[in-house]
Amino acid sequence: MNDTKKKDELLDDDIPALDDRRVSVPLTPENARFYRSEGGLISLELTAEDGEREIFERVAVYRAFPVTSPDEFLSVREVSIIKNEHGQEIGMVRRLSDFDEPTQRLFLEELDRRYFTPEITKINSVKEKFGYSYWDCETTAGHIVFVLNNPFSNIRTLIDGKVFINDIDGNCFTVPDPSKLDASGYKKIEIYL
Repeated sequence: MNDTKKKDELLDDDIPALDDRRVSVPLTPENARFYRSEGGLISLELTAEDGEREIFERVAVYRAFPVTSPDEFLSVREVSIIKNEHGQEIGMVRRLSDFDEPTQRLFLEELDRRYFTPEITKINSVKEKFGYSYWDCETTAGHIVFVLNNPFSNIRTLIDGKVFINDIDGNCFTVPDPSKLDASGYKKIEIYL
């Protein structure tokens, strides 16, 4: 048996067939009922067009557009047992507001945990050292010092004027309106805008 044939056989055995993957469906109040499980997680009862019901004891909710449209296009996925891997998508919630208040609260609690993004309220200092930028700031979550390896690529201004910052550890921070910072803080961030 040649090496190419061996590789093909391994691939066929190790990769699940595309036919086995679930088809993502639009999730609406008519076909999806979300509720809190006994363990405090999100569960889903999904009713197919033919009336068949499927229960998911635990689902994960992700934002497709976490910064620009945080309450639209929410991906509801099976929970993967493999670390740092998303499970298969069950479906997509078009608008959070389509669901009742208790379901919205359930989603928002999950999303707030997943996308914890404190707002920077004051920039105490910014120091450059060995190619890194050290930021000492006050945020809505308290005092924090974080590091950027390249502020010009890790600080982005969004369409609405909000500033979005990713630090070296993958943490995210926002400045809703940089012009509302004190004069000293504004000068520290202005060169990156």
